[in-house]
Order: sequence, then C-alpha cells, then structure tokens
Amino acid sequence: MAKQKLFHIVKRDHLGFGYKLLVYVGAVLLALAVGAVLLAILGVDPIKYYSSMITIGLPKSKFPESNIESLIKIFVPLLMTSTALALAFKMKFWNIGGEGQFIAGTIAAGFVALKFGPEMDFGLCLVLMMLSAMICAGLLGVFVAFLKVKFNTNETLLTLMLNYVVLYVLKFFAETKADWNLFLSTTSQRPMFANLNMKMPTIQLGRFHLDISLIIAVVITVLIFIYMKYTKQGYEINVVGDSSATASYAGMKVGRIIIRTTFISAAIIGLAGACSVSTANIMSTSITNDVGWTGIIVAWLAKLNIWGVTVVSLLISVLQYGCQFAGSSFSQVDAHFADILQGIILFFVLAADFLVRFKIMFHKKGGND
Repeated sequence: MAKQKLFHIVKRDHLGFGYKLLVYVGAVLLALAVGAVLLAILGVDPIKYYSSMITIGLPKSKFPESNIESLIKIFVPLLMTSTALALAFKMKFWNIGGEGQFIAGTIAAGFVALKFGPEMDFGLCLVLMMLSAMICAGLLGVFVAFLKVKFNTNETLLTLMLNYVVLYVLKFFAETKADWNLFLSTTSQRPMFANLNMKMPTIQLGRFHLDISLIIAVVITVLIFIYMKYTKQGYEINVVGDSSATASYAGMKVGRIIIRTTFISAAIIGLAGACSVSTANIMSTSITNDVGWTGIIVAWLAKLNIWGVTVVSLLISVLQYGCQFAGSSFSQVDAHFADILQGIILFFVLAADFLVRFKIMFHKKGGND
C-alpha cells in the first residue's frame, strides 16, 4: 500500500491584484517584525530605529537637503543598473555581470577624465566620459553575448566570473605605483587614486543641489520603457524571452537580438558607473556599493516591470541610506544591518511569491492518495 502524502502543491488559477498586494505587503511587514526582534535583542528601540530609517532623518535635520542629496547618490546608480538588468532578464539572458560592467564604465570614464580632462572643455569631456563608459561596458556585455550565441556558453557563469576579473583590474590600478599609471595621485607617497576634477554638475534649487545624474537616470528609465513597450526591438525582446524557437520560426534573428540587447543593458550599467564616479569625483575599489548585486534583487522584486523597478529602487535606497543614518544614532547596530534586513525582506517576499502562485492542499487523514 502506497504511503499517503500529507500535502501536494497546486498552481493557482487567478488571484486579484488587491489580494496579491496584501500578501506582498504582509510579507514586508513580517520581515520588518523579524528585524524589530533583532533590534530589540541588541537593546535598540525598533520604533525609534525604523522611524529614523524611514524618514532618513529629515524631521530633525538642520540641513534636510543634504539628506536627500545623499539618498539620490544611492538611488541613481541603483535605478539605472536595475533598469538595465531588467532589460536583459526580460530576454532571459541572465546578466549577473552588473558589478563588472559598472566598474568597467568607471575605469573608462576615469581614464578619459585624467587623460584628456585638463586640456579639454569640461562639458565635452563629461560627454566623452559617459560615451567611453557605455562603449567599454557594452563591449564587455557583447563579449559574453557573442559566446552565448556562437557556442551556447552559460552567460550566468561568464558574467559572474568577469565581475572579479574587472574588479581585480581596478585593484591593480589602485595598488600599482608607476609612472605609466595615470589613475594614481602623483602627490601621495602611497598608492591613492587621483582626483578627477570632473565633478558632475548640479542645478541649485535654493539650498538643494540637484545632481544632473538624476535627470539622466530618469530619462534613461523613460526611454527604456518606451523602447520595450512601443518599438519593434522591444517586441522582439519579449518574443525571444518567451521562446527563442518561436522567434526563430517567425524569422527573427535571435543572435543579433541577444547581442544588441546585451550591449544596451551593459552600456546603461557602464553609464551608471560614469555618473557615480563623476559625482564622487574620485575612483574607488568600492565605487559600486554592491549595486550590481542589489540591482538583481530589485529587478526580480519588480517582476521586470520598469515602473516597478523605479519604485523598488527608491524603497531599497531609502532602506540603505536610512539604515546608515539610523546606525549613526544607535552604536549597537552594525553598519551592515541594511544588508541583513534586505535579505530578510527578500526571503519573505520569495515566500509570498510562492503563495501567490501556488497553494498547498493538505490531505485528510485516511483519504485516498
């Protein structure tokens, strides 16, 4: 006699938007509750901590505009990277190389700034920094896409490994004191990155300085939405993502679509790197702030929806900066609490996503198998 199963999993036919929203919001609240327990164990009042985190210190700050400016510095690269990754993921090309492509864009932009900046018009040099970053990162993506199309290699492994290759190239420049290394400062005795003298311009609105990179990020997001929604190329990406065999049968050149889309995805991430390094005005081995990894989470949480990516990017940015700000007031809390809380939220949202798509059917005792 076969052993009776306790339960089996059945795919749900349909759930209303309101119910889905309730499940996801509930998952986030449960994650925050777990975070509150951790804070209480550390001797921190969860309400005060969360209040400081969510408001990013605006109510009590003497210079609230500086808090918003700091939030924008986190939001812009995350939005651009997440949007670019969502574009590739829509085609089911698993671009895990956001970190490497971001760094490649940073290196290219830094090279242009240090090599040509002193003798070139500021605006022209800034544009060249962005273009070179996009081309360099884009070609890195095309390299993987070409191997995928030609030899059916695994893009997940290749992009993942290239992250570390590009990172160690940057570290090589950061640690090698030599006459040819223009990335390093000539006035420092120890290896240290040189100042770029190419700081991203801002628009002054009272005491608030609006970084131009925010406008660039918003424009890119809108253009990608239009590209995906209303162009032939965007339609081709959706078809290839649904079924590459169907796309080929319909006469679409799948290989060309994969290479083109991967170039655009990687190029946007490279542009994010150029914007970040020009905003910081100096290179760094930690310039990415793990945006390539966080962007994957954002793209997934947003279900690859461009406007969803925008909202989730903003929420994650508030979480990251808010935890940094709150951590300055609560010494018991580690600086990486934001990463812990982000991981807990992701775990609960994954569980919520499962419950939205499937339901668990328990068998009555003594029932038929």
